[in-house]
Amino acid sequence: GATVIGNLSASDEVIAKAAYRRLLVQSHSARLICAYLYADAGEGESSTDLVFAGHDLIYENGRCLAESNLFSTGLTTADIDVQLLVQERRRQNTFVGSDPESHRRIDFSLIPAELPLRRLVPSTPFVPADRQDLAARCEEILALQVNGLKKRLAHIACQSAVIGLSGGLDSTLALLVTARAFDSLGLARSGILAVTMPGFGTSDRTWQNACALAGKLGATLREIPIGQAVLGHFADIGHDPACQDTTYENAQARERTQILMDLANQMNGLVIGTGDLSELALGWATYNGDHMSMYGVNCSVPKTLVRHLVNYAASQSEPELRQVLLDVLDTPVSPELLPLMQGEIVQKTEHIVGPYELHDFFLYYLVRYGFTPAKIRRLARLAFAGQYEPAVIDRWLKTFLRRFFAQQFKRSCLPDGPKVGSVTLSPRGDWRMPSDAVAALWLDSV
Repeated sequence: GATVIGNLSASDEVIAKAAYRRLLVQSHSARLICAYLYADAGEGESSTDLVFAGHDLIYENGRCLAESNLFSTGLTTADIDVQLLVQERRRQNTFVGSDPESHRRIDFSLIPAELPLRRLVPSTPFVPADRQDLAARCEEILALQVNGLKKRLAHIACQSAVIGLSGGLDSTLALLVTARAFDSLGLARSGILAVTMPGFGTSDRTWQNACALAGKLGATLREIPIGQAVLGHFADIGHDPACQDTTYENAQARERTQILMDLANQMNGLVIGTGDLSELALGWATYNGDHMSMYGVNCSVPKTLVRHLVNYAASQSEPELRQVLLDVLDTPVSPELLPLMQGEIVQKTEHIVGPYELHDFFLYYLVRYGFTPAKIRRLARLAFAGQYEPAVIDRWLKTFLRRFFAQQFKRSCLPDGPKVGSVTLSPRGDWRMPSDAVAALWLDSV
């Protein structure tokens, strides 16, 4: 066997672990009569949840030849006497000689060539192509969302819920799920407080749809305009309202979250999160704003599937509610944080971060199968041929990768929520990624 063993490790540091690590390396080198080189991860590693000390050890037959200090940098070197180790092994019956296994080596040449793909690659991998399968899938997903919320409500003996209702797709789906959960628990839907909080960019269309949804679904509607509160906050922190930057936008999202949390405290209720999987992947949420809730029912549902779920709910609804849901589906996706222009929404999400159908495609093949960016790009060009130019696909793939890495810090502290499919980004189970991971290698390959 090998006389020199190298262990390139990524062992995190905790109290008393250095002594335990030292003992392991010592005993291993003594038992195998070998030199054991232990090189630990150190400075530069992620500190999202762990700290790495860079503890390096070199042992020879149970004897320490060199050891680094914890949290130090630089090389750790020593002279290893391999002949001594071989001689010591000859004295032990454990290390007897053995004939090498005979085998044949056959050389051949292979020149890689990128051949055209002939297989069918669906452009919406989260969505079944068959209409009947899609209906069954939608019902199954809604059942998972409903039962996840039911369990949480029952566990804390909660009979009220608070939802920020914007009139957009995500909050609409969250309200539909909550209404079903209340029905299943035998609770009155009036215990659902749907709060519309008009701000600087709220359009009449989304406000009217929010009010109509609450009314048609039997929820209690409350309107709390946030304009004056946000302007007062700007005065407190010395921010010019004419400067419509990140502070301008995020202050509105955080004001809304504060209102929802305080209302939930007043009525002993649960704040229902509305953000979806696509937004989590892109980090398209305000940290500690709409990013935060008490239970996020949409957390593993991608945007392309949210549309189909709302459409499915519309097909199962009475005509007046169906009409509202269809208008929600027809409304441009927008956070509505910037002022309107002639009464129309100017801040359209897909114009800023890119088409959700592309991002959901990238997300699926990255998380579900761990494909490289180059392979994802090749599949996307095939799936979206004739719909998006290759340069457009490359542009949004880079955007996706850049944001996916940079926004992990938001996913590292997500509220609870139900898993409904094989692709999810919960930091507690399916997706463990450091908040300070670097995207350079991924971006360079596109």
